Formats: sequence, C-alpha cells, structure tokens
Amino acid sequence: MSRSDLSAYWMPFTANRNFKASPRMLASADGMYYRDEAGKPILDGTAGLWCVPLGHGNARIVSAVQKSVATLDYAPSFQLGHPTAFTLAERLKTYTGNRFGHVFYTGSGSESVDTALKIALAYHRARGNGTRTRMIGRERGYHGVGFGGMSVGGIGGNRKTFSTALLQGVDHLPHTHNLEKNAFTKGEPDHGAHLADELERLVALHDASNIAAVIVEPVAGSTGVLVPPKGYLKRLRELCTKHGILLIFDEVITGFGRLGTPFASDYFDVEPDIFTTAKGLTNGVVPMGAVFVKQEIHDAFMQGPDGIELFHGYTYSGHPLACAAGLATLDAFEQDGILPHAQSVADYFQDAAHALRGLPHVIDIRTIGLIAGIELASIPGKVGARAFDAFRRAFDDGILIRVTGDIIALSPPLIITRQQIDELFGKLTAILKTLN
Repeated sequence: MSRSDLSAYWMPFTANRNFKASPRMLASADGMYYRDEAGKPILDGTAGLWCVPLGHGNARIVSAVQKSVATLDYAPSFQLGHPTAFTLAERLKTYTGNRFGHVFYTGSGSESVDTALKIALAYHRARGNGTRTRMIGRERGYHGVGFGGMSVGGIGGNRKTFSTALLQGVDHLPHTHNLEKNAFTKGEPDHGAHLADELERLVALHDASNIAAVIVEPVAGSTGVLVPPKGYLKRLRELCTKHGILLIFDEVITGFGRLGTPFASDYFDVEPDIFTTAKGLTNGVVPMGAVFVKQEIHDAFMQGPDGIELFHGYTYSGHPLACAAGLATLDAFEQDGILPHAQSVADYFQDAAHALRGLPHVIDIRTIGLIAGIELASIPGKVGARAFDAFRRAFDDGILIRVTGDIIALSPPLIITRQQIDELFGKLTAILKTLN
C-alpha cells in the first residue's frame, strides 16, 4: 500500500504520523503467528491486544461464525431474543461455577465497565439507597475509554484531555506498585496489602452511605502489569462487605484463562459482586463483552412494577455472530485442555521472563500466570522512548510485544509451547542487549 492509501484511517492509541511514515502491517494470522505483507512470521507475544487466548484462526470458532452469519446475521435484543444468546448466557453462568447468576452483554470492555457502573448505581437506588452514588477507582487503573471508565481509571494520559468532562463523585485508591520493596517478584509481592486500608479513609471522608462501588483490576494490565500484593484483594473484599459497598473486578484482561484459571477471582479466591469481561470471551474474533452479576443484584431490579427494569443496552448486545464465537470459545477451553496447558507452561514462561534480570536497563520484572511486565529505566526527558525502540526492533525481528511507557508487557496466547517461549525470550534478550 502507498502512503496515500493510509491517510484516511485515524488509528487509535497510535502515533499516526510515525506509523504512516514507516508502517507495520499484519496481513494474516494462524496459531501463534501473524504474518506481515511479505509473509514473514511474527510470533504473537501479546495475544493480539490480550484478546486471543486460543491463538489465531481457531477452526471451531471460524466454523461457528461462518454458520452463524449464514443463518442469522443480526437480531435486535430490545424486546426480542435469539436462542444462541440465551444458550451462551447459561454456559457462561456454568463457567463461573454458578457463582454468578446473570450476564448482561456488551460490545467491548469499555462498554462492560460503563455497564457495571450503571448497574451498581441502579442497584442501590432500587434498594432505596439512592445516596450511594460515589465510585472508587485506583491510581494507574485502566477501565476503558468511556467517560465512566476514564473517570474511575487512573492513567493520566487517558484523563488529561477530557478532564473537565469526567464524572464527578469519584475517588481513587493508591496504586500498589513499589519498586523499592517488590522488584523482581514472581507471583504476588509481599509488600502492600495495607494499601487496601485506604478505603477506610475514603469511607470516613464520605460516609459509606454515599459510596456505591469500588472497581479494580485484579491484575492491572495496561498500566504495565501490576500484580496485587498478598492479601490485598481479600482485604478490599472484607472492607466492601463491611460497609455495604459493591466490589467490581475488571476482568477484561484477566478473564478467560490469563492466570490459568477461568477468572482472576478463581485464582485469588476473592469473589466480587460484579465483574466485567470482553477480549477473550470470543477469542477476539467478534467484538463482545459481558458483565456478570450476583443473583441478588439482578433480583433487586425485579421487585418493582412491570416494565423495563434497567434502561440500558446496546444495538449489538448479544450479537448472533458474537454469541456463536463465544460458545465455540468455551468449547475450545473445555474440550482442548487450554487451561491445563496454560498452567503447565506458566512457570517456564515466568522463569524465562526473570532470566532477563541483569540485562541493560532492566529495573524490574513482575510475572503471574502467562503475563510478564519488564520495566526499563527511562531515558532522561524521553519517557517511553526506550521501550518503543524495543517494540520496533521486536517487530522487525519477528516477535510482537506490547509497550506502555517504558514497560514491556507480554501476554501470549495460552497455547504457547516451550519452544515458542524460548523463541520469544531469546529474541527479546538479543534486543535488550543492544538498546541504547
């Protein structure tokens, strides 16, 4: 393609002028690899954007979507339904171990977050607690790009341009990242559980009767892989229960096997009241999200007069193609041994990541499940430049990594083999050794 062919597309979260001066184009994908326009294989170290746990071109999903589009290409979900949406909801309910009774469909992680926040507000109102309107997020949290998600989120770059339009009545807990005490940690770091007690300070400031929900990512992903300290999430759960505050987990990244379990709540043995998903729900093939709620939350809406219980929804809620992809994704997880395989290679993956310790500019490595964050020292006055240089070199060398600031985040498809782990980290090692 010529440069003029690239001009019309305003790309998201991209330095457009930089990209269009030297494009990095993906032309096809299969299994663990993308291919560029010249046919060169590029090992996917990021599962696309965290969203392809089964690898690319999964035959089950391809077949299911092809059949669906030929049978029912679209069906409205307002006052109408189609069977696949209900079948998928039952399967998803079962996938949680029947711990969550109901699913509300969305089209993305951002939509899932805004939906969860609205459900939390409406739930308290339905129970006669209409003063519970304040939301508590966390510094360095990422909850999508909707105004609700940006408001509870805590990444400055996502907030500064739109700061005057963000929701009012939002506070933030401190983040848990501590290089001095927790650097080079495999799994949950030892220091930082006490930071959950900052919620008590906010309760004392605002009174619990005015707080609707706390929302956190079990593992913060887009900010650079921040793993919760031991006991931190359990303490948040205890405090939310104590004060009647809903706990929302944003599992858009951690859901569907990223930690070797169905959801992060399974891994950490901490149960939220609501949790959000997207990404791996359909293996990234068709955009879809889902919000899971406890039975009692759903039932609170069903006590009033007949009519629409929740004035909320999307044109593409429960899209037939997405539901078909979701069912095929669950089939693959359950029938192809995806989670056992992910568990079997997790230690090998994490050991390979920690073997980068001691390379030039590497100041921290943190891992959990099939996630790794490699933090690099920043070039003075050029935050992010060093990691972006690594990103460009990696693409040229045939591996796809993701960077945020000067942090390299790795989250490969769960089907990755030990040989492919060696390929990924072998090439990354060579790149890090030559960075300026």
